Amino acid sequence: MKKDITVNAVIRDTRGKNEARRLRARNMIPAVVYGSGQPSMSVAVAPMEILRILHSPTGHNTIFNLAIGNGETTPVMIVDWQFDPVKDTLLHVDFKRIDMSRRLKVSVPVQVTGEAKGVKQQGGLLELVAREVEIECLPDEIPEHFTVDVTDLMIGQAKRAADLVLTGSMRLVSSPETVLAHVVALRTSVTEAAPAAEAEAGAAEPEVIKKGKKEEEGEEEEKGKKK
Repeated sequence: MKKDITVNAVIRDTRGKNEARRLRARNMIPAVVYGSGQPSMSVAVAPMEILRILHSPTGHNTIFNLAIGNGETTPVMIVDWQFDPVKDTLLHVDFKRIDMSRRLKVSVPVQVTGEAKGVKQQGGLLELVAREVEIECLPDEIPEHFTVDVTDLMIGQAKRAADLVLTGSMRLVSSPETVLAHVVALRTSVTEAAPAAEAEAGAAEPEVIKKGKKEEEGEEEEKGKKK
């Protein structure tokens, strides 16, 4: 989805760890721009602006304007990013130029709504299986998320990707049979399994007693031989 957001980028002429350190000292991070048949370009951007986009409802599916220092302003998406594993700070970003007239593939989050009857009436458990589905559509028609109503689900029933409502230029790329959510029966509790375990233990006791008698008889025979 295209947003009225513009991020300023500065062209980078040098690369390497030293350059990255100098950029971070200026509250900037290295980035690269590519796509739409144009050559890739090394730039630097402010990490806080990128974090605001990543943490927005549309996240990395947000399409926004990147204003590059050479006067170019182009719609882009964030297609890759890297965080410091220790400090959890943003280190690097990849931008892809977007042609607003061409369809593209994106992964869209799936959210559920409602309380499943299989949970409320049958004591089942609702499991969320797939949290994203892949679709293809025009850039302006990328949804923030898909909502799946699970109210009517009973134990053994599921909502699949084929149940999603697609509008406009949207086309499902994920398999239509992909399970998004289903209701399953709870496993047999430990308390229900206990009587069976006790019965097995009780059945084993006569064998132990019988074995003990044989051992006693063997001991008596040995004593008789010694006499």
